[in-house]
Amino acid sequence: MALPTSILFPLIAILLALATVDVHADVLSAKRVMENIQNPLLQVNTSRGVIFIELLPQEAPNNVANFIALAEGEVEILDTNTETAFRPHYFDGMRFHRVVPGFLIQAGSPLHNVLGAPQQVLTDEINAEALGLANQIALNTDGSFNMLLNIGNKIDFENEVLKPLYNEMDIKNESELRDRQYEVLETLNSLSVKDIYEYQGFRYTTNHPTRAISRGTMALANQGPNTNGPEFFISLNDSPWLTGRNTVIGRVIEGMETVDAIGEHLIDPLNSSQSSTIIYSIRQVD
Repeated sequence: MALPTSILFPLIAILLALATVDVHADVLSAKRVMENIQNPLLQVNTSRGVIFIELLPQEAPNNVANFIALAEGEVEILDTNTETAFRPHYFDGMRFHRVVPGFLIQAGSPLHNVLGAPQQVLTDEINAEALGLANQIALNTDGSFNMLLNIGNKIDFENEVLKPLYNEMDIKNESELRDRQYEVLETLNSLSVKDIYEYQGFRYTTNHPTRAISRGTMALANQGPNTNGPEFFISLNDSPWLTGRNTVIGRVIEGMETVDAIGEHLIDPLNSSQSSTIIYSIRQVD
């Protein structure tokens, strides 16, 4: 039996009011645990629940401002097929297209947005000195590499250490390498983690503080140094091998249980499942 209109409308109004109270209660509880109440607060609404993220403009001012602008529909994106400019709420309707249980959840890739990529690519905002990377010796006394470098095999060693080092030392061929092999070994023994990252192309600032990538950290995914755009990830656990390589822009302050739920099942970015979590919206909360 259908409810009379005189009862139905007040009932809907009550339900909406209760929903609003719940959202405000979440916002208020999130604000109570912020490091700095002046920091921007994001509400991420997903098909698994709500996540509140405190952004960190003191640590990455340009990248934080860009992320907010993308979320709020303030960045113009050109559809090359129609030559039409749009200002979309960039993340609305996207999915967490990459999930590695125990590691991270990732979203925002232009490859998974019908409008593609924003034109602007931002530089990194990372303070290696604040992270202590200059004090971390790259090569341990037993010949193994510092765990921060995450070097697992010979190919990693050649690509991430030797080739950038040879380029820095202007060694062009095997003959030059043989002539300077002792110099290469001496240099290897003196390198810090910061040195190796700089050889790989990373450039650091001392203008802002930086924090390590730990559980609940939100940072920007990239394709190498200074390639920051809309793609981001939230770390499910401490990830020290990413510290110094990815610009941190925020931290989860409420809804980590939602993050953990999203991170329970592997999602392959090359074969993203329809069961992956949908982002309904990301908005700044006043």
